[in-house]
Amino acid sequence: MSLEASQDVRTPDAEPPAPPKSRSGGWAALRPLFLRMHFYAGLLIAPLLFLAAATGLLYAASWQAEKIAYADELTVARVGDAALPLSAQVEAARGAAPEGEVVSVWPGPDAEATTRVIMESSGLAEGETLTVFVDPYTAEVRGQLATVGDALPLRAWLSTFHSNLRLGEFGRNYSELAASWMWVVALGGLALWIGRRRARASQLVLPDRKATGRRRTLSWHAVVGLWSVAGLVVLSATGLTWSKYAGENIGQLQDSLGGATPSVSAGLNPGGEAGGADEHAGHTMPDGTQMPPSAPTADVGLDRAVAAARDAGVTEAIRVTLPARGKGYVIKEQDKQVPVHFDAVAVDPADARIMDELRFADYPVLAKMTRFGIDLHMGQTFGLANQIVLAALAVAVMFLVFWGYRMWWLRRPTKDRRLSVGRAQPRGAWRKLPVGVVLPLAAATALVGWFIPLLGISLVAFLVVDLLLGLAARRKAAAA
Repeated sequence: MSLEASQDVRTPDAEPPAPPKSRSGGWAALRPLFLRMHFYAGLLIAPLLFLAAATGLLYAASWQAEKIAYADELTVARVGDAALPLSAQVEAARGAAPEGEVVSVWPGPDAEATTRVIMESSGLAEGETLTVFVDPYTAEVRGQLATVGDALPLRAWLSTFHSNLRLGEFGRNYSELAASWMWVVALGGLALWIGRRRARASQLVLPDRKATGRRRTLSWHAVVGLWSVAGLVVLSATGLTWSKYAGENIGQLQDSLGGATPSVSAGLNPGGEAGGADEHAGHTMPDGTQMPPSAPTADVGLDRAVAAARDAGVTEAIRVTLPARGKGYVIKEQDKQVPVHFDAVAVDPADARIMDELRFADYPVLAKMTRFGIDLHMGQTFGLANQIVLAALAVAVMFLVFWGYRMWWLRRPTKDRRLSVGRAQPRGAWRKLPVGVVLPLAAATALVGWFIPLLGISLVAFLVVDLLLGLAARRKAAAA
């Protein structure tokens, strides 16, 4: 995705370069700098982008694969006339897994879905819970699985593979580097393609079928990048919200602007701790399922609490967190498909009174944008259509990387018999820029590099390596 091929050096099939500008400023001065940055970013970061796209493609497909692989656990054998009380379903789950302690209950979102009873149990990995799947019509236990949030084992494994290649904290650097550079490469390539001279206007949005060799590869690379750029920028921005370093800065900025995600207060005493979950958590972090074990003594029961929540308008795809010490029931909607439903209430276990309620309509704008962005990135907002678009973007990135390296290979000196590779745009492009352009550009780059640390660190590394290569080339030329 990363190499606009970067160069206007004449080759047998290359189009003539645009005529020189009469002044050194403007796009004519910026273009060589963009070319060199796009070239190096693509050359060095493209493998990470390819990995992120390949693992992201697997994750996009995991939603449908999960339904097939775990059909027995997720669906009932036969839809009955009426569901049993949730309390009876929970008792069935306790009988199947007596060693577990129930922390939350997720009734099936549709008539064919099983109820999920979430338990904390010994012997599970960190972040995992035991989920018991219960037929709501017969209380038959359909199966038990170790899950991470709402992700069953297959999707949980692929989620971790996508985020850190299953290498732990160290592996998260790969995905953060990819997300940090994706928007830079995508927008830089867009600027280069739009600013390029072309014979016909249609060549901006459609591949040039008459072209051959490198020009044909460039045409496909640029046009597919043009059609993909909006999605890639969104994926880059939303992916950074989960990253370790940039994600922390994004969270702090969002909080300082009053855009923190609110949560319903479940404390039985005024000023008690609020329930809820961090919206910057990983793809499969639990939504408030980690609860202390001891519960209040007075309890109207699960069924009355859920009935009170439904009377308060919390009805779509609900998830119930059971009371813990000093807290009541927390009942949230988790219907992430448009139109979304994210209302939540806290219910007093003593008398089923609604202690607090939170409507998604009252979320700050930034919190709503964060919620939508996360769910778009995960393929949930528009369901299957969303997942198909994500898969298409992943395939596009892989082709863009392939075409970028192909253009780099086609730029190699063909008259040289020894093995060689493509050439980069000549150095020194920044020296041709006016001071009034260089200083703001350098300041903006420094600010972005500070806010997105891995982008800034890798950019400095690129510049140092390029400087060393330049010095080596000068010495070699002087010796010759």
